[in-house]
Amino acid sequence: MARLLGKWQRNKYVGVSLVGKTLAVMGFGKVGSEVARRAKGLGMHVVAHDPYAPADRARAIAVDMVTFDQAISTADFISLHMPLTPSTKKVFNDETFGKMKKGARIINVARGGVIDEEALVRALDNGIVAQAALDVFTEEPPPKENKLIQHERVTVTPHLGASTMEAQEGVAIEIAEAVVGALKGELASTAVNAPMVPAEVLTELAPYVVLAEKLGRLAVQLVAGGSGVKQVKVIYTTSRNPDDLDTRLLRAMVTKGIIEPISSSFINLVNADFSAKQRGLRISEERIVHDGSPAEPLGSIRVQISGVGSRFASAVTDSGEVSVEGRVKDGVPHLTSVGSFDVDVSLEGNLILCRQVDQPGMIGRVGNILGEDNVNVNFMSVGRTVRGKKAIMAIGVDEEPGKKTLRLIGEVPAIEEFVFLKL
Repeated sequence: MARLLGKWQRNKYVGVSLVGKTLAVMGFGKVGSEVARRAKGLGMHVVAHDPYAPADRARAIAVDMVTFDQAISTADFISLHMPLTPSTKKVFNDETFGKMKKGARIINVARGGVIDEEALVRALDNGIVAQAALDVFTEEPPPKENKLIQHERVTVTPHLGASTMEAQEGVAIEIAEAVVGALKGELASTAVNAPMVPAEVLTELAPYVVLAEKLGRLAVQLVAGGSGVKQVKVIYTTSRNPDDLDTRLLRAMVTKGIIEPISSSFINLVNADFSAKQRGLRISEERIVHDGSPAEPLGSIRVQISGVGSRFASAVTDSGEVSVEGRVKDGVPHLTSVGSFDVDVSLEGNLILCRQVDQPGMIGRVGNILGEDNVNVNFMSVGRTVRGKKAIMAIGVDEEPGKKTLRLIGEVPAIEEFVFLKL
């Protein structure tokens, strides 16, 4: 499309400035979203229409999702990236062209059949469409007598698609980068058998993906016996429309965090749902709207496991679930609650949770025990219900404490229970 726009700007018929012009992207898949990204860089206002594209993909690059009629009636340029289906066949016809802004320019790099070619000729002749750029036709190769090929206000290319040198080079680089990323264990936005998440949404969700896995890992380690987990509920808070929040990736990572510590299986985005089903693990989800910045896709994630006992009684809520909650702060996952207790500890390294009588000196005493074992404390937080009553101390540690060190922590008189958790 960029090549066609460049050719238009050099065209003897018209010199078009793109800055401030509206581009309607019809079909907001991978190609459509990339076109939108580049058009934004050219200073264009971009709207998009795609009944199947998630709104968060468009929001991530500041594109407005609109209806079909809104798109075609407001656009100066219309770029087509939709598949050819019974519902899209000749969707651009006399009626459609009649709704367009006079002087609009249309680009078709999708499928020829989505445009009624005779209707486009009429729209060009009567001035509704100022110019057209076509890479595809209903019949390919088009016959010499095709009126669009002969039309002086039509720029055509022979369905170049992925056949250009630039496209071939780009695909090769993309494949190499995807392989390297996969070997490093990074998330792949193009895996065909994993939850499909656009690259821009994947970038936005990346820290929440880490948080989701670690919360799952924490929750299952708090369960007595671990393997008895059958019912899990994941609760997301968001300031966005809950219907726009695609949580498939996050659910897969919670599943990974829950299953791996209690099995010999390696869980990934591809097999997470299948592995959960094999083990009789049912994961339900709930989305709750809260007041917050719409720039952040999520406020918090809570993982609740029901119908189980706990190694750490304080992790059990009044309604009987083992519960942990976290949020992302400055790009770093944090644990923010355990059971009914509020805490604030970075989820890096490993974690020690202690329930104790709320009294002076507890932080120093436990810190000294860890220091004697050369265990570095990277974060510490204390949450309590009422002053002088019960409190939970959450301690982030870089190393795994020895058995003797853990025994000494448990022997501190004011500590009623504690648990060591691997992240």
